[in-house]
Amino acid sequence: MKISTQRAIDRWVGQALCALLSVWSKLLAVVVPNAHHHRNAQPRILVILLSEMGSVVLAKAMFDTLKAKHPGAELHVLQLKKNQGVMRLLGFVPETNLHSLDDSSLGALLHDLWHTTRHLRTLQLDGVLDCELFSRISALLSYACGARVRVGFTSHTQEGLYRGSFINAPVPYNTYQHISLQFVGLAKVMENALAWTSAQLNDATHRPLTRFVLPAMARNLPQLSVDAAELQTFQDRLHTDFASFMGNRKRVLLYVSGGALPIRAWPEDSYIALAKTLIANGCAVGVIGLPEDTPQAQRVMHAVNNPLCIGLTGYTRNLRELLMLFHNAELLVTNDGGPGHFASLTPIDVIAFFGPETGRLYGPISERATVLESGMACSPCLTAYNHRDSFCDGDNQCLKVITVAEVEKLVLHKLQLI
Repeated sequence: MKISTQRAIDRWVGQALCALLSVWSKLLAVVVPNAHHHRNAQPRILVILLSEMGSVVLAKAMFDTLKAKHPGAELHVLQLKKNQGVMRLLGFVPETNLHSLDDSSLGALLHDLWHTTRHLRTLQLDGVLDCELFSRISALLSYACGARVRVGFTSHTQEGLYRGSFINAPVPYNTYQHISLQFVGLAKVMENALAWTSAQLNDATHRPLTRFVLPAMARNLPQLSVDAAELQTFQDRLHTDFASFMGNRKRVLLYVSGGALPIRAWPEDSYIALAKTLIANGCAVGVIGLPEDTPQAQRVMHAVNNPLCIGLTGYTRNLRELLMLFHNAELLVTNDGGPGHFASLTPIDVIAFFGPETGRLYGPISERATVLESGMACSPCLTAYNHRDSFCDGDNQCLKVITVAEVEKLVLHKLQLI
């Protein structure tokens, strides 16, 4: 389903449903003020992380906090089906506790919404933790799953982001805190809210609920272990398929796509110029991405016109193979998106471009990562408060003003070629 269609459904249908559900929840509180909620001996908590795969990597500290505070808790995760690969790889929760929604079409989404919600209700959840930034579908799901405690972000007085009033442990979204720390804040609120009565949950006098000091942000994430035999098999495959790339030279990977949001991409011509400079300095270049990124990768390779620039879009069949590819290169140059976060789990160095969004909120957690931002007055323009729908007409000057020359200098320095 197109992102524009998702936005339209969320805006028009989502607001109406949130309003109806808010009225319903208030009426229910009046009619049944002391409704009994089943409480498990060890809490059962659902985490909703629908959107981008990179958010799963940034949520590690949140899962660590939940497990530390509730060592016997049964954690469940709800995601879009296409984004579950990261969760499976990182293993934050058992496979049996992963739940999904298929958004490939409206029909598939409606089918899964009905069946998944019914299944979640049978779990008799104690709490739900909604990590989405003002998505109405996730808010509706947090109520529909039947959990007594509903923790999620609130826009407070911001107009145009109405999600109803049924999230009973609302947490202010903070545009000055890295999202990984905000996720930790949600987990700490859940820790307190699980012990509250229904009256305490509905008492607005104690808000905001995040009046506590957050821990220091992690500077690095633990590297994901890779089986030596599996890595060797992958290296052998690379040698067979791309002998020139795997020669005795430094290897650089480029992620030139902006994914679902093309406005996040550094200009294609700039990547082409960078690739030519790298090859001139004795490096090999691989253009990575999903299969749907292949046409753009082919344009880059055609313009570079050198056997040392190869196409690797779709070459890695799963996320684990992508991480093994990162183990076989010295540097990744990427637009804002999942690859930069996945790379933080490996030894590879990273240069990541930010502009429409900011690295101060969404940057990779790695000392090996360098974030490049221009500091343009209108940047960042994709925010939680505009549903990541920029007013920019596609002419993303915030990225275009980052020159090839300054990137080349940084890249060659990281590769120890200057």
